[in-house]
Formats: sequence, C-alpha cells, structure tokens
Amino acid sequence: MPRLYPKDTLNFLRKLTPRRVVNAAKIVAGYYLTRWTGRPFTWGQPFTVSFEPTTACNLRCPECPSGLRQFTRPTGNLRADFFRRTLDDIADHLLYLIFYFQGEPYINPDFLDMVAEAHQRGVYTITSTNGHFLNDANAKRTIESGLDRLIISVDGTTQEVYEQYRKAGKLDTVLQGARNLVKWKRQLNSPTPHLIFQYLVVGPNEHQMEEVVRLADEIGIDEVKFKTAQLYDYEHGNPLMPQNEAYARYYRKADGTYGIKNKLSNHCWKLWHSCVITWDGLVAPCCFDKDVTHRLGDLKTASLPEVWRGAAYDDFRAKLLRGRAEIDICQNCTEGCEVWLGAEV
Repeated sequence: MPRLYPKDTLNFLRKLTPRRVVNAAKIVAGYYLTRWTGRPFTWGQPFTVSFEPTTACNLRCPECPSGLRQFTRPTGNLRADFFRRTLDDIADHLLYLIFYFQGEPYINPDFLDMVAEAHQRGVYTITSTNGHFLNDANAKRTIESGLDRLIISVDGTTQEVYEQYRKAGKLDTVLQGARNLVKWKRQLNSPTPHLIFQYLVVGPNEHQMEEVVRLADEIGIDEVKFKTAQLYDYEHGNPLMPQNEAYARYYRKADGTYGIKNKLSNHCWKLWHSCVITWDGLVAPCCFDKDVTHRLGDLKTASLPEVWRGAAYDDFRAKLLRGRAEIDICQNCTEGCEVWLGAEV
C-alpha cells in the first residue's frame, strides 16, 4: 500500500469535480466489465494523459531512446497553442496530467507556461526531470507555475556512482537544483510541488539506497521512490540488473537466463484510463511505446475524444484481450508488477 502524504493528497482532492469523479467511475466500470466479459467496453474519457514537452535531452542514459538518440520518429518541442487547444477538449475530465514521455521537459522554453495553463484550469500536474535546469530562476518559476508534483531523478549519491547511469550528468547541479526548489517553496510559502527523489535502482547504485534517503531528508525533499529499471537486453543478464531481485523487473530462471516477472495477463489498466500524446500530436497507447510504433490517432486531424473511441483504439484493445504477449511493446512491460517502492524521509 503506497504511503499517503497529507498535503499532497489534500491538494489532489481539492481539484476533484463531480464531472471528473463521474468520468473516472465510468472508466473503472468499463474496465472491470471488460475483464469479466473479455469484450472491450470503453466508457468515459481518459483521466490520465501524458504530454511530451520535447524529445530532446541533455543526458545519454544507456536504457533511454532519447539519451541514445535512437528515435525513428520526428523530434521536436510541444507547441503551447496546440497544447491549449487539446486541453480545451480534455481538461474537464482529467484527474491528473503528466508533462513527460521522452526527453527533458525543461528544454522546452514554453514548458512552465503550459504547466501554469493547466494549473489555471484546476488540473493536477506532474512532471519528471533529470534536474539539470533547476537554476534559481527556473526553480522560482516552477513554484509559481502551480506544478503539483515534481519527480527528480537522483540515481546515486556520489558523482562516480551517479554518472554510471546518468551519462554526462552532474550530480552537484541536480542537488543544487533541489535545494533551489526547497528554498523557493519556503520563501513563497507554497505547499506545492510535492518533491520526490526518484532513484532508479541498478547494479552500480543499489548500495547507496539508504544514503539517498538521508540526503533527501537533509535537503528537505518530501519523498523518495525507488524504481526498478526497464532493460532492453536482459535475457542473459545485464550489468545494470541489481543483485537484490526485489528491485529488479526480472527473475533468474533455472537455466541461468532471465525472464520478466510480469505474467502478461490479457488485460491492461493503462489502455482504459490513460494515453500518451507526443510533441507533434500523435497518440500512443502507453509509455512503453517510446517510438510510437502503434499510432492510434493524430490530434492534428481529430480530437482526443474522437481518437479514444476510434477504430484504431478499439482494435488495439481487442488485440490485447486476445493475446497481450503477442504485442511487441507489452513483452517487456511491468503493468501488473510492483515497480515502485517508497521510502520514509
């Protein structure tokens, strides 16, 4: 059971409206009816939407298509006018909006303006950052934007360990950015954003997990979350795979090879409550489709409600119900596995 943080929980609850609650109830009902009958029922509109602010990133992380520059799709920045038009169609139904898919959000010069726009419409907003752009001015603007939750990747407590995954990253810059945020939260007397250190547990850094909790407490971070790593080459082991299997998405088989812990049941909560929108308006089924090989719609020619109930989405849901293991992006997916482990701060 995840720990609840009273200030963050109360902030989220204050943003609920009757329309948002009714829409969420429809989504949940449709999902469970689908599981009981094996036929896709889609009621309501998605209550979680991830917008991709940019595909650009300043780092070179080894398991990230953005860091490795491996995209085959076009790259670019989300335009503020397109974001506003799309928000017009979906804001009244959203429980929360995630400003993240691939890339580093703060690289988009309009990013915080878009956060402020969503905040003004009463939408709970979340983003994830590698923390290299949180100088004093950006930290102040972040607090003033009304962002509700900010996840900062801190994958080591010394530069030597940190840079083994966060290639080209500077830990001191990240930690100073976190301190800037805490300072401005206090100076502006703001309860938001809820600040999280995300620690991607891999072989080179698993010995520093306790230390990152102490570091977060020292700086004034609200929460630490340990996240397991998605590895693309795992069958015969991987140097990034942690020794402690509790923090791995994979298990060692009797023959010495590795398999994913997920049993890939033929249902998926993500396909009933959430979707991903790329910087240029393509709709992907979930965050595992990083190169958007399954394009379920294009918001340059249709609205999200139209795409959500369109033939491509319905076909994909039906295909998933027939055999999820046959869908490429599902084969290294952890939906249904416990992938987040919290820590006391």
